[in-house]
Amino acid sequence: MLHSHYENRLRKAVRNDDEPFTTPPSKRRLLHSPLKTPPSLPLSPRSPSSGHGDRLIPSRLGEKWNENFRLLQEDVGSPNEIKRARDAAAEGNKDTLMYRCLLRSEILDMNVSESRLSNVPVLIPDDRKPLGALDAVRIFNTARKISKMPFKVLDAPELQDDFYLNLVDWSSQNVLAVGLGASVWLWFACTSQVTRLCDLSVESDSVTSVAWTERGNLVAVGTHHGLVQIWDVQANKRINTIHGHTARVGALAWNGDSQICSGSRDRFIQQKDIRTPPVVPERRLQGHRQEVCGLKWSPDNQHLASGGNDNKLHVWNLHSNQPVQTYGDHIAAVKAIAWSPHHHGLLASGGGTADRCIRFWNTLTGQAMQSVDTGSQVCNLAWSKHSSELVSTHGYSQNQILLWKYPTLVQVAKLTGHTYRVLYLAMSPCGESIVTGAGDETLRFWNVFSKARSPKQIRSVLDPYAFLR
Repeated sequence: MLHSHYENRLRKAVRNDDEPFTTPPSKRRLLHSPLKTPPSLPLSPRSPSSGHGDRLIPSRLGEKWNENFRLLQEDVGSPNEIKRARDAAAEGNKDTLMYRCLLRSEILDMNVSESRLSNVPVLIPDDRKPLGALDAVRIFNTARKISKMPFKVLDAPELQDDFYLNLVDWSSQNVLAVGLGASVWLWFACTSQVTRLCDLSVESDSVTSVAWTERGNLVAVGTHHGLVQIWDVQANKRINTIHGHTARVGALAWNGDSQICSGSRDRFIQQKDIRTPPVVPERRLQGHRQEVCGLKWSPDNQHLASGGNDNKLHVWNLHSNQPVQTYGDHIAAVKAIAWSPHHHGLLASGGGTADRCIRFWNTLTGQAMQSVDTGSQVCNLAWSKHSSELVSTHGYSQNQILLWKYPTLVQVAKLTGHTYRVLYLAMSPCGESIVTGAGDETLRFWNVFSKARSPKQIRSVLDPYAFLR
């Protein structure tokens, strides 16, 4: 009753208007039920100049009300659809988080927290095993491209195929010294110039080892007659000759720029300060029962590691004439020795043909650590300067070069090319390249190590030496 009375008054007001206006019945129905408006009928707003009414009806031309209303009803009434939408959003967030972590680790060199990524699954296409995003970051970082071909090959005629010699060394001034027969040749990496430093044929002698000082201005030359000659490269002359050995000197190691250690087939290790007069006796270390074929000083120059043909690995300090530690787990000659520059007191050693293993030792506690069977004779070892990786060269029977990740001992790369045992190894001063030599009379240069530095090592509070300077 009330609605019909209101409708009559509204019709009367419209009839009494100055401008005659008649509302069609269809539009009156639309006024009372706007939700039932057919989508094909456009509703345009009245022109402001007409002055009739103050109601604005916006244009909804092109809107698909029926379809939108149907989708809205399905979303509201379908719990499965809502759950699937939430799961898709969550997966998208996980993918975004993993992608951000990959970018931070690779480009910005930022550490990634294990707790933040523990719930982010990643599928590796090879084996389809689910891994955490942090594992994906590690795989992404370690899967760098390492060329399987050397970037340079040099001829090295008369390079001896002798396991017990050390005839190649690379100086801090980017000069390579190579012992070829009775001569020592220098190859300047910056200019590719080659010069002969010395010729021992006039003395009926031959070169058995070479080693640079840390500064790179002096090179020591061990000879078949048991001498150690010190040569000044810039002056191109011999400045000292050290006697004392009765057999060939196959291993040399400098402690700084003044003290030279030599290992010989006479089973002795001799340490001499080249600044002292010849009348001052040298220090003699006796511990091996057969030829000494490997010598390396620790990064802090406090300990000397020596390997011999008696399958023993000794560690010496600066004061005692007896080894402070002896390791006898190898069952073949120990020539390959390398101290880690990243882990204090960590020593790696490699055995010969009957052993084939790389072993790791904690010289702080005297305990053996990991070991890995390489499958062939271990000739040399060298740690990367920038990351916790090391390279090994091998002889019988595969003649290969292997790159390892420490401490997982995962094989990162395998390089082949030499047709004889890879007996000689030296690292460039930048720490990115190595040079290898073999009895095939070639020197091959490889890019194996990355430029990027590894994350700073976290010191353990359980290490009693971790906070000592």
